[in-house]
Amino acid sequence: MTIYLGADYRGFEKKNWLRDFLEAQGHEVIDDGAYEYREGDDFNDPAIKVAKDVRENHGSMGILICDSAHGVTIQANRFKGIRAAHCDNAESAILAREHDDANVLCLSAHFMDEDLIKDITDKFLNTNFTNLERRVRRINRLDEREDYD
Repeated sequence: MTIYLGADYRGFEKKNWLRDFLEAQGHEVIDDGAYEYREGDDFNDPAIKVAKDVRENHGSMGILICDSAHGVTIQANRFKGIRAAHCDNAESAILAREHDDANVLCLSAHFMDEDLIKDITDKFLNTNFTNLERRVRRINRLDEREDYD
């Protein structure tokens, strides 16, 4: 499985550590930036890049890291076909995959240490979607468009 990885300056060090960890496990990892530490850079750029890459490469996954994980989650979810989940424990990662077929994992650099990141990432990458009719129906509704007044 290909994993697209991205972070802003707050997640930069943990992204680089996670990239090395995932590659050591045999995953193909594509680093979508940031490529250098630049204090104050925007989380939007790597989140947009990861979301587009995951959308264009069926079966791939994305992982985004920023300070709280909120910004990258919001940004990634702006893209049709992306189901980004901010997971702060292993159980939430399992449920995001089983129930919602999440394809982008969003992690907090501020609130998570490396052991917690490893545990959450492992559960996210190794849990399959439970393909029930009601779950498929709900997921399909996520990309519906409607104009509101």
